[in-house]
Amino acid sequence: MTQDELKALVGQAALQYVTPGDIVGVGTGSTVNKFIDALAGMKDQIPGAVSSSEASTARLKALGIPVFEANTVGELSVYIDGADEIDGQGHMVKGGGAALTREKIVAAQSRRFVCIADDSKLVKVLGRFPLPVEVIPMATARVVRQFAQMGGTAQVRMKDGAPLVTDNGQHILDVTGLQITDPLAFESQVNQWPGVVTVGVFAHQKAGVCLLGTPDGVKTLTF
Repeated sequence: MTQDELKALVGQAALQYVTPGDIVGVGTGSTVNKFIDALAGMKDQIPGAVSSSEASTARLKALGIPVFEANTVGELSVYIDGADEIDGQGHMVKGGGAALTREKIVAAQSRRFVCIADDSKLVKVLGRFPLPVEVIPMATARVVRQFAQMGGTAQVRMKDGAPLVTDNGQHILDVTGLQITDPLAFESQVNQWPGVVTVGVFAHQKAGVCLLGTPDGVKTLTF
């Protein structure tokens, strides 16, 4: 099966975690787009969604699924999102699509995080995928130096010859050269650095379930 077919498989499988009558938390990215497309088939059974990005909001609305502001609803029963990496404990690296801050906000608002991914995303130790970190621009140079002291190389993510600007008006650093052996401690540490908005390690908001697309079908991992 192609990677695109695996994404469609897990996107469809995630529907079993959507409770009719509940607002659903929806993430961002190519795998989530497959879930959004599948969710359209049961849009009459849910009030709508809380979205983690402008891109997902546009896709949901285009399919006739109402989108609620996070502040206008209470706790969500489930948040469904992809990952750039996930380890055997459900810790993830996220932010390849630059939506990590809003993704972490909606994840924190949800009782359960269901990760949907193809099996190439499963790793023993986080750090192979460049770690996204959303930063306030005036702190960029100092945060780059702090990562260098940890052995990492941080670069500003560019788009069309200029720094990419997130939905929150900030910049993204992509950090390579790290092995994140203690995701909880690492997330807590980097979150304390002045100017860091969000680090793309999801350990405090880790997945409870991962639906992994494999050539043999969907494999369910629980953490």
